[in-house]
Amino acid sequence: MALAAAARRTNARLPPEVNRFLYVRNLPFEITAEEMYDIFGKFGAIRQIRLGCASNTKGTAYVIYEDIFDAKNACEHLSGFNVCNRYLVVLYYQPHKAFKKMNKDLKKEQIEILKSKYGIDLDKN
Repeated sequence: MALAAAARRTNARLPPEVNRFLYVRNLPFEITAEEMYDIFGKFGAIRQIRLGCASNTKGTAYVIYEDIFDAKNACEHLSGFNVCNRYLVVLYYQPHKAFKKMNKDLKKEQIEILKSKYGIDLDKN
C-alpha cells in the first residue's frame, strides 16, 4: 500500500502555487508553538513553525513542511478549521505576491527622489 501511495506522489501534477510553505492567518493571539505543532503535525513532518509576535503580525504564522504533499494535505484540511472560535485561513506562501506591495512602495519612493533631484513637478499641470 505504501508503495502505491509513493507511486501516486511521483506522478502527481501539482498547481504551481503549491509549495512546502504555508501562511496561516486568523490564529488566536494566545496560541503556542506546541499547539501549532499539535494541529499541523497531524499532516506530516514539520521543518519549522514561525509565529508572529509583533503587533502587526500577531495571529499569523508560517508553517514549513518537509514534504510538499503534506503541506498540500494540511492546506486542504485546515483551511476553515475552527481553533478557539476562529476559523483558520491557510494559504500557500507566495513571495512574489507578498513583496509586490513592498516593491511598489519602494518604486514610488525612488520616483519621488528622482523628481526632487531633477526638479520635476508633475502636479503643476
